[in-house]
Amino acid sequence: MTDVLLLAGTRKGLFIGRRDAGGAWEFDGPHFNAQAISAVAIDRRGPAPRLLVGGDSAHWGPSVFSSDDLGATWHEPAAAAVKFPKDTGASLERVWQLHPAGPEAPGVVYAGTEPAALFRSTDRGESFELVRPLWEHPTRDKWVPGGGGEGLHTVITDPRDPDLVTVAVSTAGVFRTKDGGASWDPSNSGVSAVFLPDPDPEFGQCVHKIAQDPANADRLYLQNHWGVYRSDDAGARWTDIGAGLPSDFGFAVAAHPHQQDTAYVFPLNADADRVPAGHRCRVFRTRDAGASWEPLTKGLPTGDHYGTVLRDALCTDDADPAGIYFGNRNGELYAGHDDGDDWQLLAEHLPDVLCVRAAALNP
Repeated sequence: MTDVLLLAGTRKGLFIGRRDAGGAWEFDGPHFNAQAISAVAIDRRGPAPRLLVGGDSAHWGPSVFSSDDLGATWHEPAAAAVKFPKDTGASLERVWQLHPAGPEAPGVVYAGTEPAALFRSTDRGESFELVRPLWEHPTRDKWVPGGGGEGLHTVITDPRDPDLVTVAVSTAGVFRTKDGGASWDPSNSGVSAVFLPDPDPEFGQCVHKIAQDPANADRLYLQNHWGVYRSDDAGARWTDIGAGLPSDFGFAVAAHPHQQDTAYVFPLNADADRVPAGHRCRVFRTRDAGASWEPLTKGLPTGDHYGTVLRDALCTDDADPAGIYFGNRNGELYAGHDDGDDWQLLAEHLPDVLCVRAAALNP
């Protein structure tokens, strides 16, 4: 089996797991004890993998940390890595997302924050600058925070062109740039906002997560606050693909790292009942871009279950066959081997799992 690294950010620290070639898992942590870890990333573009962590200390506030030795030691910049300029009148509440761009943009890392903003780094996460055209977007004064705050929680970069970037904001919706961030357009056509008087606005949707198909960069999957969608034109238009799921409410969506048209969601009962749909712990997979869905349950709990999976707590690695991972608010961490066909409990009794990321160290 492939050597895999797994990061699990929780309400009270970071836990790091590693699977060796024999299939055995070992975990250590918590790193950043008692800090809420709301964003993690694994950047493999340098000579060694760089781990990036968005932590939030109740005493010192939010910060971004990095490690170039798989978590043995950590570095925090002397000056705040992510900081709002004084003229914005804003202060950083948390880092929701850390996204290393692809090899087409070496050194570039994006940070999504609350208040909802996008920051860009060109030194692999040492320092960041505010992307002002999005911060100053003419629609911003009409953005309304969602139940969890106003956060920019998803960043997707196009492997064909580093100037093509897609972001998602709760609750402003999807925005895209084609010119490296100089201008931004709402990209929510077809995504419903059932909680608004006009359910089809240009912006204002409560998008929970977006994932990009690895074989077709124009194909995106979107989990909305009610609704699961697919776009075949990089987000210009969206089509509902929620039929066949026990509920189309949820937070997380992930795409298979190699197989085209394959994606995963974790349905929840409802916005007012945020527990697994039908009180069953089930990941649902599509292999035909949302035309049909199948539950993946082998190895998962069979009785009543109440572990909610949050927007960044479902991910894949890039091994072959792929591993699928999720953590929940029960403090359980699962791995789905063989593309999610067979599940294994990796850890339990952790603090609330907020985010997970995994990568093969020798794919």
